[in-house]
Parts: sequence; structure tokens; C-alpha cells
Amino acid sequence: MSSFDLIISGGFVVDPFNQREGYFDIGIKDGLIAEVSPQLDPTLADELSDARGYCVMPGIIDLHTHMSSWLGGRYAHKMLALAGVTTALDMSGPVDSVLDIARDYGAGLTIASLNAVRPGHTVKSDNPNMAELDSLLGSSLRQGAIGLKLLGGHYPLTPEATARAITVANQQHAYIAFHAGTNQTGSTIEGCLEAIELAAGQSLHLAHVNSYCRGSIRPAMTETEEAIRALESNPRIISEAYISPFNGTNAKCSGGEPESLVTKRCLLTGGFPATEQGMEDAILAGWAHINLPAGGAMTLAVGQAGCDYWRKQNTDAAVSFPVNPAEPRFCLAAAKRKTGGFIVDAISTDGGGIPRNVIVELGLSLVKLQALTLAEFVTKTSTNPARILGLGNKGHFTPGADADISILDLERQKPRTAIAGGKVIMHAGYVSGQGSKIITTTTGADAVHARGLTPVIVDLAKSGFYQGRQ
Repeated sequence: MSSFDLIISGGFVVDPFNQREGYFDIGIKDGLIAEVSPQLDPTLADELSDARGYCVMPGIIDLHTHMSSWLGGRYAHKMLALAGVTTALDMSGPVDSVLDIARDYGAGLTIASLNAVRPGHTVKSDNPNMAELDSLLGSSLRQGAIGLKLLGGHYPLTPEATARAITVANQQHAYIAFHAGTNQTGSTIEGCLEAIELAAGQSLHLAHVNSYCRGSIRPAMTETEEAIRALESNPRIISEAYISPFNGTNAKCSGGEPESLVTKRCLLTGGFPATEQGMEDAILAGWAHINLPAGGAMTLAVGQAGCDYWRKQNTDAAVSFPVNPAEPRFCLAAAKRKTGGFIVDAISTDGGGIPRNVIVELGLSLVKLQALTLAEFVTKTSTNPARILGLGNKGHFTPGADADISILDLERQKPRTAIAGGKVIMHAGYVSGQGSKIITTTTGADAVHARGLTPVIVDLAKSGFYQGRQ
């Protein structure tokens, strides 16, 4: 019997959790890391993978994606695997749809999901009381979600209801994330600062911090500095930011105008009226990029092709706008606390089925610019996200850890191979992974099993989300 199912040999291994950086072989057995050594005997392995010339890191974990029929769709898993991602957090649900797509279109990833708090859909109004929020959280956990996502920037609640939702989740040690903005502020720096205040010292995941630093109220870098100061002063706030120039929102219109407040703001930013006609004009002019399926993935379409698809979907299509200035994106990715840790915990994409899965492409640009070291890049894209989600077996190459591995071409700034649980799910642009594992709580395990999926149980009370940074 062989000692290893697979040996990855000769790669430049970066594992900040174990303070390891150099040329090592990695032996994998039964889906786990078996040994890391400067040289392993190749005769002891069933298979060999030559990683000479490549960087080998713990599997990339994207803390902000979309993988449901509402946002992201059936191509999300394939697109994430192509981006070198092995684990991801869906940030809006609905969880039933996330699980169905994971079962039917999975590409070997491990995923978690949050259910949206959305007025008129999952709650009755913009001011749900504690009992309604508690009921929504309970049903979401039973369905397999790990918590809730407040969609404030798009579909806001009152400040009071927002604070109640954060409290309800904290009381049950459930995950709670917030696209900042209430019906008093919006998806701006003011909404960001309000979100931190409404958390009142409780745990909260503040989503895509860069999206509040677009210069809509004050100069973009002034807003960025405000966000950095506020986050450093509030260590219970977990955060991520993405580094793509494009955002993602919904183009659905009713009553002659977009339903999403973010979409309205993006149209106005581009000089178009926040109306259905304004949306059409923005698509034709190339400002609004409709997410259109082509070639087994979602692509960005403008002009008549984008407009035709948007109309064919009765306006209910995802849309992206180039609204993210470069300086805030890069500054937030690199900013550090006085203690040495990062202000923003993770680099994310807000992607999945939204075509901007550029953690590797743009993240490695920061490494080339010496804004981040390779070890820091791995910390922000694997080690920190694993700790936040309570995934003690991910984010490092300790023997016994899950064999989740991303192999990167540093020169081309592209992912070469993604391995999840010891199995190759993507290599050289070809996705071979199948199925999915679902991160859930003990409350949701039965629902996950019922859909024919494998649960990965986490205790969020013991996770970095609640225990803080180490």
C-alpha cells in the first residue's frame, strides 16, 4: 500500500500559519495533508504532480460570493473553481436555492450560505421586530444556512431593525453580515460608519468595505481613511474588500425604476437617470454591463446584446458597473493595524457567478507592487477566512488538515490547479470537480443530508467570527 495518494513536488510552498515558505513536497492521503518535507520519495505515491515553477498555498477561501438562482446562478461553482477557489461563502441565499445548485452543479467546493433579510420577501416590512427576526434566523439555520445577511445597501431596514437583527444573531452565535446602509443612510461611507455604530460592540461581518469608499459623499481616499480608522477602533467587526473595478447588483425594474438602491446610485454616478429607461441607455452606452451566460460562464455584455438579454429576462438580470476607484481598493487591501494585523481581514470578490473572480489576478498584482508579501496574500485569502468561518482544518498545511490547495502561476498571475479534499477540481483551465460539501451548523445538518449533500459542521461560537483575531 502506498504511503500517499498524491505527492505535489517541487513547488514554492507558502503557509504562514506554520511559518513555512520555501521549496517543499506535500504528501496527501485520504483527502488530508499527510506530510510536508523538503523531499518525499516519489515511489511512495500513487500519483505525482510536478509543481516546479509554481506557488503552492492552502486553498483560497472567498468570503463573499453569490451562488443562488437569485444571484450567481448555476455557473458560480465552475467559475470559482476556475479562479482557484476551494471554499466560498454565499452572501445572500436563498439557502434552498444555494443547496440545490450545489447539488446539481457543484465543482468540488466546500461552501456556506447566509439567508437574506429582505423587506417584502423574507420579512414583512423594513422594521421587523425581534420575534420575526428570530423566526427568520431559526428557519434559515434549519435549512442549512449559517446565519443572515442584511442587504441594507440594496433593500434597507430601519436603523432600529438593523440593530435588532445583529443582536438576534449574536445571541444565538449565528453568522451575521451586513451590506451597510439603512433607510436613513444608504451604501455610502455614512452607512458604513452607521453599521459599525449599530453593531454596538457585537460581532458583525461588514461586507465589501471598498464599496463605501467611492467618493459619493467625500473624496474617495478621505472616505477610505475614515473607514480604516473606524475598523481599527472596533475590533469585533470582521471585514473583507474586493479589488475588482466592477461591482455587482440587480437590474430588475418595477414601476419604471430599478428596485435596488445601489443600482439607482450607480446609474446616477454614470450620469444616467435612475429609471428603467436610464438603465437601457446605460447598457447601450457601455456603462451598465449585463451579466450574460456564454460558454458555460457568466460574461459582461453591453450594447444591444446586453440590452436584448436584459429585456428577455424581463429586466431581472445581474448588472455590473465600473464604480470602484483603484486607490481605495488597493489601500484597503494593504492597510494594517498598529498591532501589525490587517485592518480588512480578507480579500474577497463579491463574485462567484458574477464575473469578477480576480483574487489571484489582482491580488498578485499587489504582491508584485510589494504592497503585500506572498505570505500576506495567503493570510488574507486563506488563513484569515478559514479562522473566521471556524474551519480549523483549512487555511494551512499542518498534517491532518484538509488537503485544500491552490497552485498559482506567479508570472502569469493565474491559478493553475485547485485541489479540494485531495482531489483535483481544476487544472489548466479545465474543471473536473463534482459535488459540494456544505458548511453548516448542527441545526442544519439534517437539511443538508436531505438534499444528498455532505455537511461540514462548524461551531461559530468558537470561530474567529466570535473569538476575534489571534
